[in-house]
Amino acid sequence: MADVLLQREALLCRLGEGLLPHDFAGLYVVSEEVDRILRALPGISGPPAERAEALDRQLEPGLTAARQQFSEYLTGTSVFAGIVRHAQLGELSAQTLALLAAVECSPHRMRLVAYFQDNVQLPRLTLASLGRLLGGGARALAPDAPLRRAELAESGAEGPWATRMCWPAARVLWALTGDDSADPALPPGVRRLAASGDDGVPARPHLLLVAGADAASRLAAARKALPHKPFLVSPLPANDAEWAAVVREAGLGGRAVFLELTAPLTPAAADRIDRAAHLDWVLGSAGELALDTLPDRSWTELRLESAAADEADWQTAFGTPPEPAYLLSRDQIRLVGAAAGGDPARLEAGVRRLAGGHLDGLAVRIRPRRRPEDLVLPDDRTAQLDELVARFRLRRIVYDEWGFAPVAAAGVVALFAGPSGTGKTLAAEIVAGRLGLDLYKVDLSSVVSKYIGETEKNLERIFGAASAGDLVLFFDEADALFGKRSEVSDAHDRYANIEVAYLLQRLEAYQGLVVLATNLQRNIDDAFLRRISVAVDFEPPDERRRRLIWERAFPAGAPLGERLDFDFLARQFRVTGGVIRNAALGAAFLAAEDGAAVTMDRVALALKREFQKLGRLRTEAEFGPYFPLVNGDDDAAPA
Repeated sequence: MADVLLQREALLCRLGEGLLPHDFAGLYVVSEEVDRILRALPGISGPPAERAEALDRQLEPGLTAARQQFSEYLTGTSVFAGIVRHAQLGELSAQTLALLAAVECSPHRMRLVAYFQDNVQLPRLTLASLGRLLGGGARALAPDAPLRRAELAESGAEGPWATRMCWPAARVLWALTGDDSADPALPPGVRRLAASGDDGVPARPHLLLVAGADAASRLAAARKALPHKPFLVSPLPANDAEWAAVVREAGLGGRAVFLELTAPLTPAAADRIDRAAHLDWVLGSAGELALDTLPDRSWTELRLESAAADEADWQTAFGTPPEPAYLLSRDQIRLVGAAAGGDPARLEAGVRRLAGGHLDGLAVRIRPRRRPEDLVLPDDRTAQLDELVARFRLRRIVYDEWGFAPVAAAGVVALFAGPSGTGKTLAAEIVAGRLGLDLYKVDLSSVVSKYIGETEKNLERIFGAASAGDLVLFFDEADALFGKRSEVSDAHDRYANIEVAYLLQRLEAYQGLVVLATNLQRNIDDAFLRRISVAVDFEPPDERRRRLIWERAFPAGAPLGERLDFDFLARQFRVTGGVIRNAALGAAFLAAEDGAAVTMDRVALALKREFQKLGRLRTEAEFGPYFPLVNGDDDAAPA
């Protein structure tokens, strides 16, 4: 059909019956060249006059036959027919797209177009030429026409309206050549997914809202609701070019568009979805979308409650049943499976890798290395730590299988309260190690900001990154963030209270394990105390436990002297485990400097240095026979 129309227009011009009677029509496209091109085209042959008469005789039946053949072609299984169906194009729009594509793919046709448009700089059809060739074809390129809504064709935006050239999108031409490469203008991170099944086709495209759970669960629910549809999964496009590419790519493949939203739809985005009414759209979001932000079309909604990976997800990722110790979401199981290469033996390493990089600058990553025997606590406190580990490991059984309702969220919040050096950080590390998780110690100096709103942004980054990976968040000196709200006397108090309220809200929604450490439990706001799952009081150790700590402070490979008097140290100095470990480390460096063993004299000197750091003076009687060295008497040499 395209060749018949173009021949007719060129012949009319060639014979002087159209627009351009002279040999140099089109500036540099001469008549002889047009004759050569016309002879090479199928349909009509002979001298120009005879061809014109034949054209007049054959025009109507020829065009009628061409249009009939084109209509039959659109009912077939060709790529072009599929594009027309997916974009819901009418006959005129389909003819226009076919004509533009035929010209775009053929230099010979472009020469003919430049000839009858009398300008070698117009090798593509103009809006005026489309109007003559198709009797209203220019309307198919109107701003709100189906071709433009589907982003399949474009027209120039400058110059007189009649001479603005028109062309099909490059992605359309690649598809017609059999190449299905994705549009290069698509937003970063776009994925194309095949259909998950074939359960019939809905009567008309529709808008589906999927809220709750995690992104992977929302996508799985959407694909289950539209099993016959392949999907284009995309973040929200950031500009006009990305929107056009998304609409075009989805239309070419008959795909439903899944947009994962992190914020409410803007009016411009809602308008874009409204314009592409030929597509199925799915909007995924963590919470429900406000009604006044939705596109102006009918919609249905799916509300998801659980994001936990089920047995099928575990089988896909690792080929094993779910591991109760790891309450992973569908998003997380996919990432962990990729990190572990599907090897169950590398599951723990994959879980540790989840949050890597996201918390840098806001928290210090601690890979647990200490063992439970390194922590010396009363039996009751040790039992409480066991209960904390069990509470986190067995959430799935209690909440999902037994049906207990979690308080606010399925996460676990622990409070470690006690003086500095009594083992709060060590206990948090050991708990994380027993769970096979990394410990992230939040750096309060990088979180708390004097600028309004910045603290909340930093906290959102922390909890957002932590929710993407199974880990333990450790807030040391937590009363700096979780302190009691005060009466509002100025703007500073008001915003400080807002920070506390926001933190409480975010803590209640967190699904992981949070450990709050404080020296004074009474400084913690009561609202946080009500959210605490397990509270452990850490006290300075008694003499028996101090002796155990002194013994365990020196590793097996340390060179110890024969006269280390742990009984004397435990009895004489009522210090915390932190002071003991620092003193043991200091004594080790003194020994290494002298190339000798760790002796009692060196331990006493290191202990004196710890007291000096704390601003605590010690008497000669307390150090007993070791006082001369610690007092700086050079004549007293270590044994």
